[in-house]
Amino acid sequence: MKKVLFVCVMVLSLAALVFAGGKSDSASGGEGVTTLTFMGWEASPLETDAVKNGIAAFERANPGTKVSYTPTSGDYLPKLLSSLASNSPPDVFFVGSGDYRTLSSRGVLLDITDRFNTNYPLNDFIDSSRTIMSINNRVYGISSCSVSPIIYYNRDIFDKYNEPYPSADPSRVWTIDEFRAVAKRLTRDGIYGCYGLETNGIMVNVQVISGGGSQFSPDYNTSTYNSPAVKKVLQIIKAIRMDDKSMPSSSTLENVGMNAAQMLQTGKIAMLLDGSWALQQLSTLGFPVGIAPVPSYGKAVTTGQAHLHAIAKASKHPEEAWKYLQFLSGMEYQGQLCKEGLWLPNRKSLWADGSGGIDGWYDDARLGPYYRQMRDYLIDVIVEPSAMQKASICGDIIAEEQDKFFKDNENIDTILANIERRTNAELKALQ
Repeated sequence: MKKVLFVCVMVLSLAALVFAGGKSDSASGGEGVTTLTFMGWEASPLETDAVKNGIAAFERANPGTKVSYTPTSGDYLPKLLSSLASNSPPDVFFVGSGDYRTLSSRGVLLDITDRFNTNYPLNDFIDSSRTIMSINNRVYGISSCSVSPIIYYNRDIFDKYNEPYPSADPSRVWTIDEFRAVAKRLTRDGIYGCYGLETNGIMVNVQVISGGGSQFSPDYNTSTYNSPAVKKVLQIIKAIRMDDKSMPSSSTLENVGMNAAQMLQTGKIAMLLDGSWALQQLSTLGFPVGIAPVPSYGKAVTTGQAHLHAIAKASKHPEEAWKYLQFLSGMEYQGQLCKEGLWLPNRKSLWADGSGGIDGWYDDARLGPYYRQMRDYLIDVIVEPSAMQKASICGDIIAEEQDKFFKDNENIDTILANIERRTNAELKALQ
């Protein structure tokens, strides 16, 4: 009996040791090593590879810290919220700019203001990034970069039909009428002149702003979308597809079985309007791609925003997480992703002349001369309004209602009235 009892005690003791050892390894990554959990979304395999390469560089420079990365495809925010609610959040994670204010109001993001002010001059960040990061003069995340709406065009198609390229000089931006005329001329021989004016929220927003419209009042407490200026811009976007026949619908691409980048590469569309992140993929497809500012509806502007990197308030490793956040904001990481065409710098010092600035990340073979010519245009971007919304559901309402106009042919006045009513109800509930 004593022998059986001794064996049982030994088994239980070994099990406890194994369990304890396993728990220690999970929390620390091994003896003397801290493991940070890091969560983001998988926008593309190229982006995920770039993030993993950055992690490897950080770990080489910081042998006492390991980073366990979880790229999430689809439903990122619900998964993040679930981990936060269960008190088992990742130490560091992506925060969509449109969700940043909502999450900070829930008290789940670590306030990094003091650390930030000690290490960064806030004025070095371009205005849009600085505005997004600062909430009542507090900082809860560092803006990862900047991304803006861009025109990409297939130079071979322009050459074939003797069409002059759009200028990358911000002072010579195409008006919407000039853009529309070129798109119509290039809609021939099975080619569509353009694609993307209505498919991405930030693309629609920049056109609305250029046309004198806005999403919200200056304090973001009231919808201002139901206006003649917004109505005119939305009608022009739709007319380019429906009246001019210069732009395919998204269902056309689905039927063809190609994404927008492939359509541009293969000459099925002449111009693609998309976010600046699209260049990472486009630059690998082996065709001559050009870049230009988006067309003007009266004022030549573009917007800027990007996801932020934040630390969970519940993180058990805030100091290691802060060190990782600094790496994600530095030249080695941010500069490499800018070089690859995924991001644009969000700090004025990275746009400045010299090896510590633009020459440290600019890849002429990949980026061409375009971003150098557009430098002031991309620094002086207007903050993307969806990044400042008081609740992310506001952007969902606008997208949902606009789709009814663009795709289902519902009355534009009804759509704008619905956006105003539904958005104001959500905003009022927050006040």
